[in-house]
Amino acid sequence: MQGSLSDIPAASACPPGLPAVWQATLSAQLAADERILGWLPLNLDSQLRYADSLVVLTSRRWLLCSNNEQTSRSWPLRPDMSLKLQDAAGVGSLELIDSHARLARWRYTLDLHPQARQLLAQYNALHQTGDAASPVPEAGAPDTEPDTPPASSLLRLWRFARPYRRQLTLGLVLTLTATAASLVPPYLTMPLMDDVLIPFQNGEPVHWNLVLMYLSGLLASSLLAWGLGWGRSAILAWVSERIGADLRTTTYQHLQQLSLQYFGGKRTGDLMARLGSESDRICLFLSLHLLDFVTDVLMIVMTAVILLSINPLLALATLAPLPIILWMIHWVRDRLRHGFEKADRVWSEITNVLSDTIPGIRVVKAFAQEQREVTRFREANNRNLVINDKVNALWSLFGPTVTLLTELGLLIVWFFGIWLVSHDTITVGVLTAFLAYISRFYVRLDSMSRIVSTTQRAAAGAKRIFDILDHVSSVPEPAQPKPMDHIQGRIELAHIGFRYGNRSVIQDLNLDIAPGEMVGLVGHSGSGKSTLVNLICRFYDVSQGVIRLDGTDIRQYGISDYRRHIGLVLQEPFLFYGSVAENIAYGKPEATRAEIVAAARAAHAHEFILRLPHGYDSLVGERGQALSGGERQRISIARAILIDPPILILDEATSSVDTATENEIQKALDNLVKGRTTISIAHRLSTLREADRLVVMDSGRIVEIGRHDELLARAGAYARLYQAQLQSAGVGSHATFE
Repeated sequence: MQGSLSDIPAASACPPGLPAVWQATLSAQLAADERILGWLPLNLDSQLRYADSLVVLTSRRWLLCSNNEQTSRSWPLRPDMSLKLQDAAGVGSLELIDSHARLARWRYTLDLHPQARQLLAQYNALHQTGDAASPVPEAGAPDTEPDTPPASSLLRLWRFARPYRRQLTLGLVLTLTATAASLVPPYLTMPLMDDVLIPFQNGEPVHWNLVLMYLSGLLASSLLAWGLGWGRSAILAWVSERIGADLRTTTYQHLQQLSLQYFGGKRTGDLMARLGSESDRICLFLSLHLLDFVTDVLMIVMTAVILLSINPLLALATLAPLPIILWMIHWVRDRLRHGFEKADRVWSEITNVLSDTIPGIRVVKAFAQEQREVTRFREANNRNLVINDKVNALWSLFGPTVTLLTELGLLIVWFFGIWLVSHDTITVGVLTAFLAYISRFYVRLDSMSRIVSTTQRAAAGAKRIFDILDHVSSVPEPAQPKPMDHIQGRIELAHIGFRYGNRSVIQDLNLDIAPGEMVGLVGHSGSGKSTLVNLICRFYDVSQGVIRLDGTDIRQYGISDYRRHIGLVLQEPFLFYGSVAENIAYGKPEATRAEIVAAARAAHAHEFILRLPHGYDSLVGERGQALSGGERQRISIARAILIDPPILILDEATSSVDTATENEIQKALDNLVKGRTTISIAHRLSTLREADRLVVMDSGRIVEIGRHDELLARAGAYARLYQAQLQSAGVGSHATFE
């Protein structure tokens, strides 16, 4: 139970209602004059695994007590603190924020959301009453995390680069030495001019020993720079490819762990674009452009040091355009990043059109909507064109302007250098070396400025990928999963509720299903039948209440381990591109051919499979398009039969087949459900005539439970459904389904 703001005794006497398991811990930690004002029990840890902890609001601080940690953590109350409450896809969170950063985040399942709201209200009331050591900010304090700089997304890639830090260190050393070697030739031009060429013009003979020595130095430095550059490029390209591969794998693995609620709000094309083009763009940036950027920075810094060491006055004149170029880079950076983010979103729209129309090409052609889809594609493509035109217009102005400034810098060097030579301040050799260095300096500066474009494009791509990686699943794993041994199949739903966003779908539902019992779920569309099945499969977690399997909360089981004990046949069968045998064995890849055939026989699929060109090795096509709807459904049933689950869920399993095929499948299902806990949703009520009980749902509640004959005799909701279906089938009111 939640605490209250009433006058609570000192910590030595813990307030009533505080869980007993925490009383001793809190009594030992609180000061004598420190009072508990509220608390919230938490059931998720920082990795979103089930674990118990307690967050406490006292008159002085926030306090977190955890069973998994030896010491508690605390945050003294300060004027710049605020509390943010969020409900994100089945997982609630409280975030403690100050004016600079997020201090703490505490997560919980939505059954604790009412207590969390009460704790937030108590925290706000604390400010109004002034009952604290420090005042608390008013409501309306910042409710978002501080904005992070754009480069932070690229810096977060270090998480993927860390395993290759030795190779990166070696690559950096090679880059440094290669850059240093490439700066040797201009330095050797000074003695060549001053000690060889100019004396020769004044009548002295050529000192060929000096010529050979200097030219040998030039050749050696060039060969050394080439070898070091080759090694550097090879190592960093090797590392970048592996960083890109790890990034794609980690993102895809994280996607697989997210709940169905996440995918319900995403477009397939957008996710494909992020995993594909965005990761490729980042990989290209790491392998080429980042290396060029590091080389450019090193070249600029080392060249500037050499120029200052040769002649500080001429060096300062050389660097005159540099502040203007740096200001332009800063000015254009954010504009490019926003432009690239818009371009990425529009490109996702193009990918979405392709991912919609190519799999659905049969529907497009059936309704003669080819031109409409072409128009959709053209509009998305035109939006992409407009945004890219704006980015290119900005970039086309920036690039030539930087080039113009570098040319002006060279003119300054020429003018000032000639003036210094005419006054015998420097030699012609020094001016020649300066011109050689400054040419490299401005070329690298121009190159570095152009890398701004690729950097911001990579930053936008990294941000979109980390948007996926930062999303937390609304169906968390337990911290210590309970093993599943000897599953009997008893399912208990105790006062469960579920809401999708602000819409309540299931409300205070109670149901006990005995081991081996077959329960049929019936009701109008939207009554909550499929949602209830999704909750039992733990595709979503309940917002309140609990679902138990054999007396254990299903949230205490590992998700994959739990779902392996459930055979699921969906209303719309989905087959992967591959052979018939591979699709049947999808849930049990190690199954033998004999086991696959046995499952197909049980699903009455063996006969039609043998009629296929290559039998069980026949390809089913994209999403099973090479098969009829009934054939796809029977393969999906065989897929469920093969794993031999103790729990079987049939979601409109026979809705997409004709009457003859339905009869065959029904015979197979009659044998299959024996000894298994079965939950079946059926549109045709005749398919549930053998169910032990029928559960009638309406608006997320159970309104009737009983057998077919009993429910008809009651003349209630089920009887009305039954009569409505009879009338829609065009038969008399006294007819019965066969």
